This record gives sequence, structure tokens and C-alpha cells, in this order.
Amino acid sequence: MGQYILAHDLGTSGNKASLFTVDGRLVGSQVYAYDVHYFNGTWAEQDANDWWNAVCITSRHLIESTGIDPVEIGAVSFSGQMMGCLCVDKNGRPLRKSIIWADQRAQKQAAQIEEKISQKDFYHIVGHRNSASYGVQKLLWIKENEPEIYEQTYKTLNAKDYIVFKLTGKFYTEYSDANSMTCFDINSLKWSEEIIEYAGIDPDKLPEVKPSTFVAGPVTEEAAKATGLAAGTPVVLGAGDGVTANVGAGSIRPGKTYCCMGTSAWITTTTEKPIFDPYMRSVTWAHAVPGLYAPNGTMQTAGGSYSWLKNTICRFETYQAAQQNCSPYDLINEEIAKSPAGANGVLFLPYLLGERAPRWNAEAKGAFLGLKAETTRNDMLRSVLEGVALNLAIVLDILKSHVNIEEIMVVGGGAKGAVWRQIMADIYNTRITVPTVLEEAGSMGAAVIGGVGAGIYKDFDAIDRFLHIAAVHEPDPKTVEVYRPIRELFDESYFALEKIFTKMR
Repeated sequence: MGQYILAHDLGTSGNKASLFTVDGRLVGSQVYAYDVHYFNGTWAEQDANDWWNAVCITSRHLIESTGIDPVEIGAVSFSGQMMGCLCVDKNGRPLRKSIIWADQRAQKQAAQIEEKISQKDFYHIVGHRNSASYGVQKLLWIKENEPEIYEQTYKTLNAKDYIVFKLTGKFYTEYSDANSMTCFDINSLKWSEEIIEYAGIDPDKLPEVKPSTFVAGPVTEEAAKATGLAAGTPVVLGAGDGVTANVGAGSIRPGKTYCCMGTSAWITTTTEKPIFDPYMRSVTWAHAVPGLYAPNGTMQTAGGSYSWLKNTICRFETYQAAQQNCSPYDLINEEIAKSPAGANGVLFLPYLLGERAPRWNAEAKGAFLGLKAETTRNDMLRSVLEGVALNLAIVLDILKSHVNIEEIMVVGGGAKGAVWRQIMADIYNTRITVPTVLEEAGSMGAAVIGGVGAGIYKDFDAIDRFLHIAAVHEPDPKTVEVYRPIRELFDESYFALEKIFTKMR
């Protein structure tokens, strides 16, 4: 049994390879960037060869820089971007660039599917809405617009599935990435014959589905030469990035919940059954832990709203931070702390790029409400952080209506600021915990999945070796009461402006 686990996190901007000891210590990491090709307004593609090149380079550099013997790596596993569509032939050769999660070209195809099955029925089969964001809609677009590619397609893969093939020569996906195709029955954990028929695609073009902990095979001799790994190293499927983060944030049993605060943000919990919201505001993913589910709600611009604030209203802090060699966010947080809870009546609607959960409205816009002559700049700054938390609180309420949630672990870059974390604790009326490492949840989750799959760990409780708590924020009862009516007003404000947003198109 090896002393190390190698986790690859195949993101949108690049791949991060992280090497952990089996007791959960991060030995080292390497990042290699690759491009996204944006064009035609809403199209986004990546070259799968860039993914493989990034995995090869980061693996070799990581092994060389740490000086370990590759035979000591007991497993390789993955966290990967989801909701993509890569068509490969029988030899695993990509037939075109991958249409990635950010691509929205398949609007017509989503509408065609909706003519045959309602959003409600679709949602109750797959746990997600029928949307151009997902894989089966993109595959249908290829069938209708690039029929020669479709005819040659042997299998349709997501990013990590392609790398698993390159390492082992085997075609597989697992439950979470199958789920991101939205032709997967989340109740039976099988491809949905009904939705596949409505989409009009060939089911043989979908890979075999296995659990996240499944060992796809050993690293081949050819792959070993390319990556620097030892031939024979077990390759474990891993999971989609949103689901590996569940494991990496300790959300491995019912009620365990985390919030990832990145450019976008989401709250995800763990349940024994899917959560089907009557208004379809939340979604449910298949969990990496066998038999469990990961209900979730993702908003578009969380850290994105904070970044917009920095780049527009807070240019002085940005300049000042450059002079002082510190983060502009530290200076902004100092100003935010001078405004009281509720921002003296200022509300911010954080819909700068439309909204997914809980609104599902691409027409939604950002807005400041409640400005008065006495409103200060600090009030406006605070309202942005509060607006993001108020929006996520709606997602949390949906999840809380189905499962008992007593605390939330916050990860991601947005979790660095204590001011924002306390705002979340008070708006959510829930304890907030913060790990010592904020931006490794995906990699740590992939490592634990790999360890369980390879038999290094008995179960997913191994995440306790990786997670250590650095801070805890308890909700302040008085501040919770301040926010209670504001939460209602925030929701009412969105619906009051909903028609206005559409007219502003």
C-alpha cells in the first residue's frame, strides 16, 4: 500500500495536481493552465488534449519536485469540471473540442426536449431542470448540427472521464458526472431510457456508469511514460468537482453541510434521498458516498459581486493596497465593519449575471435599493456582502426544510474575510466553521475518494485526517433578529422588480 495519494482537480482555467500523504498532509501541488475558447456570444469549448497535457506536466513536476518514488503513490483520483460534452471515437480520440459547462448554445435542443417532457417531470427524474447547460442537450446539438461527428462518436465523456481513459484505456463515468448529463435517473442511478428517448440520442454513446470509488484500472505502460507515474498504479474514477468538494468539506453524512464561496457560490448538504423542491429552486446531485445525495443551490455572482465592488466602487482601496502591499479586500472589510447589520437600510440584489438558484432567471439584474441622503459608502459596501448571503439564505431555507442543519463549513476564497463569515452566521442563524485550508476541498475530496476506492481507507471518515478547524462563528441572537425582517424584504424586492428586469432587456 502506497504512502501517498495523487489528486487531480481539472478545472475550467487549469489542472491542479495535489499530492497528499495517507494521513492527510499536503506534500505539494502543481498547477498548469489551459485556455477556454469563447466565441459566438454564448459558446465555450476546450481542447481535451490540453487537459491531458496538463495532467502529464503536473504529475511529472510534482513527482520531481517532491522527490518521491512513484511506486509510493497508492492511488490516482480526480475532481473534474462537470456538464460537458466530449465526443470520442472507439480509440478514445477526441472528434472535436469539448463543449464545456459554460456553453449555452443548446437552447433550441432544451426547448425540443421540453416539448416532450415537462420541466416538473424532467426535474423529478434527474434532480435538475432541463437546460442548455447540461450534457445531453449539447450532444443533441452535435447530432443536429454536426451529424458526421455524432455518427463517429463512440462515447461521450466529461473531463475526468477522458483522463481516466488516457491513463487506463477504459471508458467509464460515475454517478455525479452521469447526473450532469441530465439523462440519468437520480432515483435508480441508471441512464434514463425515457429522457434518452425524448432527446433522440443513441444510448450506446453513453459510457458505463460506476460508483465514484470504482477502480477503472491500472496506469498503463504508455501512460506511465507520459506522466511519470508507476505502471500499475490504481486509477479511481473520483467525481465531479461540486461533489468532490462535498467530501473535502466533510459533508459525508446526512445534515453535514458546506458553502463554497468562489466567483459563484453554492450551499450543499447531504441526504439519504433527493430533495425535490416544489418550485424547482434547488437541484440534487448523486453523492460520491454510495447511497447518499447532495442537494444543492448555486448562485451566479457571489465572490463575483465582491470582485465587481472592488473593481468599481473600491478603486481607492485597490490603489492603497498596492502601496501597502496588502489585499484590497482587507481594506474593504475594514470599511464594511463600520456599517451596522442591515447596512442602514440599503439592500443589494446580487444578480449581475442573471441568476441560477433560487431565481432561475437569466433576466435578473443587480440593484441597490433603499439609498437615502444619509447613506454612506460603507453602507453600500456592506450591503453587497449581505445581499449575497441573503440570496444564499433562501437556498439554505429550502435545504433546512428537509434536513436538520446545525452548522455550515465555509470554503473558497470568499471565506477568507471574518466580516463576511459573521454576516453569514447571523443571516443564516447557523454556526459557521472555517477550515485551515480554504481552497483544497475538491482535491482533498478526490484524495479521499481515491483512498477509499484503492482500499487505503476503510470509509469516508478519513476526511477527518485532512480537515482541521481554524475558526468558528456563532450567530449573534440580537443581529439574527435585525436580519429577520430584512430577509423577507430582500425576497419581496426581487419579485417586485421581476417584470422590470425583463423590460430592461
